[in-house]
Order: sequence, then C-alpha cells, then structure tokens
Amino acid sequence: MEDLQQEPVDISQETPSNNLFSPPSIDRCRLLSGESYSHYSPCPPAVTLSTGAAEATSCVLGVDEAGRGPVLGPMVYSAFYLPSELHHSLLARDHSFNDSKVLTPDVRSNLMRLLCTPEHALFNSCGWAVKVLSARDISSGMMRPGAGVQNLNAQAMDATVEIIRGIVEERNVDVREVYIDTVGNPASYQQKLERIFPSLKITVAKKADSLYPCVSAASVVAKVTRDAGLELCYEAMMKDRQRVGHGTEHEAQEGADGWGSGYPSDSKCVGWLRRDMDPIFGWGNECRFSWGTAKEMLELKGGTKVDWPAEEQDEKRLTDFFVTSGPGKTGNSDELRYWYGHKLGDVF
Repeated sequence: MEDLQQEPVDISQETPSNNLFSPPSIDRCRLLSGESYSHYSPCPPAVTLSTGAAEATSCVLGVDEAGRGPVLGPMVYSAFYLPSELHHSLLARDHSFNDSKVLTPDVRSNLMRLLCTPEHALFNSCGWAVKVLSARDISSGMMRPGAGVQNLNAQAMDATVEIIRGIVEERNVDVREVYIDTVGNPASYQQKLERIFPSLKITVAKKADSLYPCVSAASVVAKVTRDAGLELCYEAMMKDRQRVGHGTEHEAQEGADGWGSGYPSDSKCVGWLRRDMDPIFGWGNECRFSWGTAKEMLELKGGTKVDWPAEEQDEKRLTDFFVTSGPGKTGNSDELRYWYGHKLGDVF
C-alpha cells in the first residue's frame, strides 16, 4: 500500500494544460462512474489490414503508460502504431514526438489534437488505443484479500496484453515489431509477452519512450488522456457541488484552486485530500485508497466508527434512508444524497 513513484516528478510538467484538448478516448459516463474501459481509434487510411487477399501494411507498435504514481485519477496504458517505413520520419523528424515528460503540456495537447484531425498526416497514418484503469479498480485489485490480490504490475500487464491483442488479433493490423516502456525488470516482462505473442518481435526497455518514436507517441496519447480524464472528474465534482449549494464560500474558493497533478508530492493535491476527506467515506471514485497517502490520512484523521444495523425482514433497510424521491419524500432528503460515497457521475 505504498505510493509508487519511481523517480522525482516535475509537477509543472505533470499538471494539465489550461488549453487541454479532450480526445475521443474520454468516455464521460464511464470515467465519472469509476469504470475502467478501452478505446480504439479508427484504423488509419495508410494501413491496409490483414484481410483476405489484400497485402497488409507492415507496422510497428509502441506501448507506454501515464499515471502510475498518482493518488488521484486513472492510470492509462496506450498502444500506438503506424507503417514501419514512417516510424522515424513522421514521428521523430516531422513532428518531434518525445517522452511526454519532457514535452510541455501545451505541446502534448497539440500533438494529440493533430492525431485526431482528419486532414492531418498523423491522423491518416497513425492508429492508437488506450486502456483506462480507474482509481477505483486499481485500488480494488490491490486491496483484495489473500491470493486474490492483483498488484499494479499485474494490472499493467493485463492492460498491455489487452490493447496489443485488440489491435493485432481483433483488428487485424499487421504488427511486426513491438516496443514497450517498463518500470520493472525488462527481461522477465519481455519473456511473458513473447509467450503470449510468439509471432511478434518484442523489445521491452527502460526509457523506451526516449528511444523509440512509437513509444514516445504512445506516452503522449496516454498522458493527454489521463490529464483530460482527471480534469473532467474535477469539473464534474465542482459543478455537482455548486448545483446543490454544497460548502461554504471559503471552501468554494479553495476548490477553485484545483487538486493539481494528483501526485502525492504535489502540495496542491495533498492539500485537497486533507480538506476534502470525509471521516467515514474518505473520498470518491477519483481516489486510490490503496495508496499510502490516502491510507495514512484515513488512519490519522478518520477514526469515525460506524456500526451498520443488521437488515431485519420487518425493519427498514439502511438503503431506504438514501432514497431521494417517491411518495412521502421531502426535498430535505436530498441532503443525504450528497454524503461522500455517492458516485461522481450522478449529474451529467
């Protein structure tokens, strides 16, 4: 249950751009309800698929992630593919893709915008996919009891396999080479993937996002998707509270300052966690409860114990107290609905 930051984080680089592009990989309903999901871009015109007698286009594919270490928001895995002959010329020479951490937020956002612009060469030559792992599902996997626990590395492996399989096997893209960035042991990670995809030439390396342009592009897609998802969750939460008149004017001003990058080393993020923590429910779907930052705050500032009454057949159920409409219900019952623990996506 420790925060997973492998190296120092530049908060200015991790904080979303003020002019952040919202890509089609943002599924509002699923994000706000705490679900994990996948998204695949249309296959680009420059790529001929492996179907029937048609000669397929040989492609290279890169995989990278964004949001492994934060206590707030999703972790996003991305796969990025394009014709092998365009790998270096289109990405590195023409558009200067690089590790998303060394690009400014505005540059990342603009590159993602170009990838989604039909008239642009990047849109016509490149395809991509993301697997968005919600904070709720990450914590759920890590906090399972006993042998059922699924640590972050296992969840990362599953996400990587899913998006590669979705492109290669389900969409028939003729991928020949795969390059993957890893934070763990490259050799063991590569061996596992080679057993799953024996026909692919797979290279797993640390800092692959700085070595291979397709991995750099994948890192940009993952980062912009994560940033847009994090911003969407925050905006929805603030609008929800304003709608019901929740909180004081001072709290509203503090809330306007945002929750920063979501990293435990970000003072803005930690400050928001402290101010917004409910002693019973903690936070909502946006928080990774399995992280040390969240766990320690709950242990130090929580402490409220709840004895949930047993549900007897002839007595009211606990859930009856949370019904907000129906015969005999008054407007005051709305107050219970906005306790912590309600889904962030109650209002769309």
